[in-house]
Amino acid sequence: MPPERPADARRPRLTPAVADSRRAVRESLVGLPQGSLALVALSGGPDSLALAAAAGFEAPRLGLRVGAVIVDHGLQAGSAEVAERAAEAARALGLEPVLVERVHVGGEGGPEGAAREARYAALESAAVRLGAAAVLLGHSLDDQAETVLLGLARGSGTLSIAGMAAVAGLYRRPLLGLRRAALAQACADQGLEPWHDPHNDDERFARVRVRRSILPHLEKHLDAGIVEALARTAAIARDDAEALDQMVDEVAEELVELAEGGCSLPAAWLAANPAALRNRVIRLVARSEFGVSISRTQTLEVARLATDWHGQGPVHLPGIRVERIGGHLKFAAAEPA
Repeated sequence: MPPERPADARRPRLTPAVADSRRAVRESLVGLPQGSLALVALSGGPDSLALAAAAGFEAPRLGLRVGAVIVDHGLQAGSAEVAERAAEAARALGLEPVLVERVHVGGEGGPEGAAREARYAALESAAVRLGAAAVLLGHSLDDQAETVLLGLARGSGTLSIAGMAAVAGLYRRPLLGLRRAALAQACADQGLEPWHDPHNDDERFARVRVRRSILPHLEKHLDAGIVEALARTAAIARDDAEALDQMVDEVAEELVELAEGGCSLPAAWLAANPAALRNRVIRLVARSEFGVSISRTQTLEVARLATDWHGQGPVHLPGIRVERIGGHLKFAAAEPA
């Protein structure tokens, strides 16, 4: 009979970092149907490994199953070995099923964007095949702050400044309220050995420059609580954006008049209402009726047909022609060139 192991070898000590990660995951999982499957998107890094450990502990106690999906982007030498190591860690934490999905990363949208697109496509495909109720992502408070700063730098509006949502359809981000250092500590406290992606030190990537240079500079010279402040900004902006979007959805049902080959909006309503509502209605029509996302510049050009009308001609958008006819802005599918 083998000698009995010390208690701390059988069961890791419940430290504040471990408790915080478990609490965050438990709060995120509450409400999923009993017996349903949640999948952890696991890279093997500290954040996702802490997430996997917390999910492996909490999900069974809530009557849920939890598995993992490891996406091998194939962008580095030895990526298959890294993926298998992450899979072994997931199995050791009690996660089942554990899938390793190898993807091809294209060239469109830059390396970060292409890798992200391939990763999310693989996660969604795996979730559909396995009938998962949710996919858990390991984004932290630091990731949220970085996202807000990048959104500010791009000038891409409220939704970008709003950062990442805690729940967005299939995806849940339980750890958005926790610092990256706390998640690394949770791994250390549980004897977990995370993988450190060398890409996270490569300053060719904008997010890495924000992480390694810009945020530390702001913390040193502006405010030591800048990460938390940026995350609060994201939460406030998201509340505002969601409220406006809900208002626009309700208004659009009454405003939009469908017609053969397109639809129309009343110019008087567009001119009389604030730009935040007007521009959202225009973008909603382009997206929902024609499947087209338009830029701010394009949106303002369409809005001028209502707010600065002096008989100008139609506005040509990708796949859409918008013109003012009487008191309405008519949206129609553009004729092939």
